[in-house]
This record gives sequence, C-alpha cells and structure tokens, in this order.
Amino acid sequence: MTVADDSPRRFDFDGKTYFFCSDHCLKKFSADPAAYVAPAKAKIQGPGQSAPPGAIYTCPMHPEIRQAGPGVCPKCGMALEPEMPSMDEGENTELVDFRRRFWWTLPLTLATFALGMTHTGPSWWQLVLATPVVLWAGWPFFERCVASIRTWNPNMWTLIGLGVAAAYLYSVVATLVPEAFPPGFAHDGRVAVYFEAAAVIVSLTLMGQLLELRARSQTSAALRALLGLAPRTARRIRADGSEEDIELTHVHVGDRLRVRPGEKVPVDGVVVEGRSSIDESMITGEPVPVEKGPGDRTIGATINTSGSLVMRAEKVGSETVLARIVQMVAQAQRSRAPMQRMADAVSYWFVLGVITVAILAFLAWGLLGPEPRWLYALVSAVSVLIIACPCALGLATPMSIMVAMGRGATSGVLFRDAEAIEALRGVDTLVVDKTGTLTIGKPSFRAVVALGDRPLVEGQTSAGSESQSDVRPSTSGLSPDEVLRIAASLDQGSEHPLADAIVAEARRRGLALSKATDFESSTGQGVSGKVDGKAVVLGNTMFMMEKMVDAFALLDQAEAFRRADGATVMFLAVDGRLAGLVAVSDRVKESSADAVRRLNADGIRVIMATGDGLATAQAVAQQVGITEIHGEVRPADKLRLVEKLQAQGRRVAMAGDGINDAPALAKADVGIAMGTGTDVAIASAKVTLVKGDLRGIVRARELSRETVANMKQNLVFALVYNALGVPVAAGILYPFTGLLLSPMIAAVAMSFSSVSVVTNALRLRNA
Repeated sequence: MTVADDSPRRFDFDGKTYFFCSDHCLKKFSADPAAYVAPAKAKIQGPGQSAPPGAIYTCPMHPEIRQAGPGVCPKCGMALEPEMPSMDEGENTELVDFRRRFWWTLPLTLATFALGMTHTGPSWWQLVLATPVVLWAGWPFFERCVASIRTWNPNMWTLIGLGVAAAYLYSVVATLVPEAFPPGFAHDGRVAVYFEAAAVIVSLTLMGQLLELRARSQTSAALRALLGLAPRTARRIRADGSEEDIELTHVHVGDRLRVRPGEKVPVDGVVVEGRSSIDESMITGEPVPVEKGPGDRTIGATINTSGSLVMRAEKVGSETVLARIVQMVAQAQRSRAPMQRMADAVSYWFVLGVITVAILAFLAWGLLGPEPRWLYALVSAVSVLIIACPCALGLATPMSIMVAMGRGATSGVLFRDAEAIEALRGVDTLVVDKTGTLTIGKPSFRAVVALGDRPLVEGQTSAGSESQSDVRPSTSGLSPDEVLRIAASLDQGSEHPLADAIVAEARRRGLALSKATDFESSTGQGVSGKVDGKAVVLGNTMFMMEKMVDAFALLDQAEAFRRADGATVMFLAVDGRLAGLVAVSDRVKESSADAVRRLNADGIRVIMATGDGLATAQAVAQQVGITEIHGEVRPADKLRLVEKLQAQGRRVAMAGDGINDAPALAKADVGIAMGTGTDVAIASAKVTLVKGDLRGIVRARELSRETVANMKQNLVFALVYNALGVPVAAGILYPFTGLLLSPMIAAVAMSFSSVSVVTNALRLRNA
C-alpha cells in the first residue's frame, strides 16, 4: 500500500486508487486494507455497475466526495458520476439498474394497486405481490436511508425509506397479526393495509429517478460534444518521406503530420510547410477561418478548409487546448456555488424538521383526529415524509452550474469554478492589460536607433546605402545593426513576445547572435545580462532609472515612436552607458474597440494598466476608447491598483495574458485570462477567454446573470413547493375539504419537483 503525495486520504492498493472522506475510514483502511476494500467495493458498486480502470467518480451535489469507480454519495445518496466523461463510456449504470427494477416490478405494482383500490381478496394477496416491489425494487432506497442515518446525513432517502418502511411494515403486521391492533385501526371490519401505497411509492420514485438521471446525463452533453471534436487518427510523415495513418494516441511530440483539405488538425502544433485557412470556430466561437502559414500555431480538432499543411506536433494527449478545455469545464462543473452552501444548510435542517412534522402529524391525528384516527395518522405521516423530499432543493444550483459551464465552453468562455460564474455578474470595474489583451500579442519589429544616429526603420536605408546593415557608426560607437544584435542576443533568454520580435528581426538580417550569460528578467520592466563579456541592460525607462542609466538623449525619439503608432520602446545600455533603442509595435485587435464600447454600455468602468510607456498606452487607448490609463506599471503596481479599487468598494475584474498579470489576476474578484496567453496567467485566473477576445466578457456576464437567475428560480421553486406541500400532506386542508393527501399522490409530486428543477436548468443550454 502506498500513500499518494497529493492527498493524505488517497491510497493506492492492489492496483487501484481509493479516496476517503473521513479520518475514521482512513484508520479502518490502514488497519486492514484487504478486509476493508472487499465489502466496501461490493456495497459501493451495486448491481450491474462497473467502472473503467482508474476512473474517479464524484457527486454532482457534493464534489468533495470522490472515489474510484461508480457508487452513491454518502451524504445525499445520489449516484456518483465520472469526473471526466468519456466518448466510450456506456449508459449510466444506475439508470440501467433502476430501469430493470422499474419494469420488472411495474406489473406487480399495478396488480397491488388494483387490489388495494377495489378491496378485492384477502390482504395476503397484496403482501405476496408488494413484497418483491418493496424489498427488491426498493432495496437501494433502504440502503441509502440506513447509510444516511448511520452517518447522520439526513437526505431525501431518509424520508423515502422511512415512509415506505412505515407503510409496508405496518401492513405486514396488520396482515399477519391483525388482532395486535386496537379497534381504532379497524375500518369496514378489518385492519386496513397500505401495501398499494408502499409499492406505488417505490415504482413512482424509480420512475422519477429514471427521468432525473436521463435529464442529468444531458448536462455533460457539451463535454461529450467537445470530446467528439478530436479526430481518431493522424497522418504521420516518416523519416524517409513516406506517410502512414496512425491512431491519435500514437502521436508524439516532434512528429511531422500532414493535414489535408477537409481534415481535422490532429493535435496542437506549428505549421512547417504550406498555407491554408483553418476553421477554429469549434474552439473559439469565431466563424471566420484563420489564415495559417509556416510558423503559425494550430489547435487540435480545428478543420483545415483548403490547402495542404505539414505541421510539427508540440502538444499531445492531455496537453492539447481541447483536452485542457474539457478538463477545466469538468472541474468547474463539480465546483460549488456560494448559493449552494445556503441550500446545503437548509436541506440538512429541513429533513430533520420534516421528520419532526411527520411525528407530530401522526400523534395529532392519532390522538385528536376523527375515526379511524390512527389510519389517518399513518397516511398523513407517510405523506409528509414522501412529499417533503429535499432532492429538488439539493439539485437547484448544481444542475444550473453544470449546464452553464457546458454552454460557456461552447461559446469560448471557460469558468474555473461556480463561484466565478456567480461573481462575474456583480463586476463593475475591469482592469485590462495592453499587450496580448487589447493588442494581438504578436509584436513586430518597428525600428532600431543607435545613440546619435537618426531612426532607422524596417525597409528604410541610410543615405547612399543599399541595405540597413550598411550604415555609419553612431556617436556611441555602435551601428544600429550592432544595437539590434546585442539586444537580440540578450533577448534569446526571454519568452516575452517583444523579445521574440527582436530576435526574429535579427535573424532575418542574418546577424550572428552571441550567447548571453548571467541572464535576469524583471517581469514587465526589462532584462539584463552579459553579452560578449559586457554588461547589457534592455528595458523601459523605469528599468533604466533602476539601473542608473541616463536615457535622456533618446527620450524624444522614443516618444515619437510611441505617439506615432503606440510602439513599445526598449532602451539598450552597454557597460552602464546608453547605446540605443529598439521599437516594437503590436497591432490592436479589431475586436478591442467594439468590446470596450459594449463593456461601457454594460456599465463597466474600463481601466488600462500596462508596463509600456504612457505615450504608448495613450496611443492604444485612443484607438479602443479607454480614457483611464496607467502606464509603466510593474506587476506589484497592478496588484496595488486592484487593491485600491477594491478598497473603494468596487467589484474588480482583471483581464490579462502575461506572467506580469498573474498577481493582479489572482487578487481580483474575477481574474480573466486570454486563452492565447501564458500558462501562469491562465492558472491564476477564474475565467479564460479561449479566443482572447474581450467581447467574450460581455457574453460571460450575460451567461452569469442568466445562471444566477436560474439558480434562484430553482431554489424558490423547491422551497415554495415544500412550504405548500408539507402542510397539505399533514392534513391542514382536511377540516375544510374532508380530504387527505394520498402517499401515492405525494410520491408523484416529489418526483415532479426534482424533474422540474432539472428541466428548468437545461433551459440554460439556449442562453
């Protein structure tokens, strides 16, 4: 037996993994694993259930309950579901089991009901017919009832089990030893029995569970649809140039794959040959195909529409974008909304209250009611227990969350947990980064300037020269090409998009790059190190000030680049002296201006916070319509800005895509990461926009509003239903109408309430 590192209650034993939710179970398991596992496995799995090896199952209402293989939740008795759905998984095992029990015993239930309603034949006829229904078809209900009492987790099965057991046991005793009952239990000369009530309640509960399980299976339809997007095979190019079709699971990182017109891109990678348009709508929600050529990244499961491509696999299996989306959605669907905590607390005390009401109703009718008062007492008590099932209350929020998460995934919006979807609707302030958020995040080289020399922009040559590299030395002693070469040599150690643009331009010019040593990065500010034995610093104005470098000589030229097209400017210093600057521009996304306009119309205050200079920030802000700007801010400054806004009572969302945004993303009430950004940013955020389009925030807020409204509708429906149903079942209308609610009618109403809540949640699929 080995203990896994990630959880003190997760154990590997006999080739399988087991999860424990209490120290008691943990100690019992540790004492004798074999003795503990054998009966637990038989009890948990139940008839006809089998789990795929290694599959972890969890409860929709209590996601903290996790175990290897299917079973039932020890808290609410609900059937566990796999954490990660599979395209190969069969029909829900509990659905199959309950359907078999329902149809095999339905004829017996109908016969018992007919005898009971017509008072035909002796009571033992009903005993013979009802016993298989109650003891076999209803056995799972009694198991869950006993478990809820033993673990002191009262739930719907507590009420159903007690109600059915009371009606059945009373009827058995009345049939076998009728003389044991006082005269008050006699009606029409014999002791009345309620075998038909017990049998019908079991059959109706089974039918309600069948309807609920079918409806619940639809909540994971979005995940299965995403899983179905992935192709089954890929066409690999061998080392000798020949090609073969292989299973997708056999694709490895570095494999060269051919994607023909009309085929799906097998995995995430980079185009190495060919040009084509790829339809990425299934992942991003954008219907317009995206042009792809050498160097462009591809997303697995997207569709190649026209030309033939050769790509290199970079991410396979669980590392692909599609797999990560499915994992995030599955995890989010199992999370708990803050509203759910209230429902859990209410459900617990509600069950205890219902049992109390049932006892009081039994005593009140038996002691004070009209004859046959003890029969009325039994009917009212059983009706109260059955109709007050808290299942609808428990399902109210989890079903809404599960459907909403799936709907968001198909729209390119991924929520990390239920709290995020509930919090997003209350956001009134949005802090946005610039690079990769408002801009496309793929900067291109703009210009290089050596100290004392005039600007030299891509495509421009100095007077009398035939190429960019053929320029006169600057007063610093370095040519523009040498400034670019040193900057690119240092930037080879950086993963920032700006660095990529500088390195790419240096290589395009054929400059020989040197290896940098002692490389250090100051997130959002710049980098430093040694190139050819010289101390080199590359960064913005604030970074130069920190390094005690005087950048005044090039400030005017830097400002000109910033104001012209919002270029980002980085100064280069060698051995403590300013040597030049490099300007890189990043085009604004076409959707940014429309996104800002729609956010403002939705009542959101939009603020830009960027590490770039104020002039660069202003140029971009003017294009997209943002009026509040913070330039040259460090990661700590972004964090302080979020904290300051929160101190003012604002509900703050932060949108960014880089490592420098991670602290602010984590601190914000809702962190929103661009799906095109870094893994660190995505890990720090609560919402991910797959496309990296800020308009997704508008869609996410609308989905948030509709989801919370749906949860409230479900909660109100469940509470009002029970508030009205329990008094009626207890007999409050009897003095006015002379009628008592039959336990069978109570069972119908109980099933209807749960199915109604699930059906209402499924409306979110069309949000």
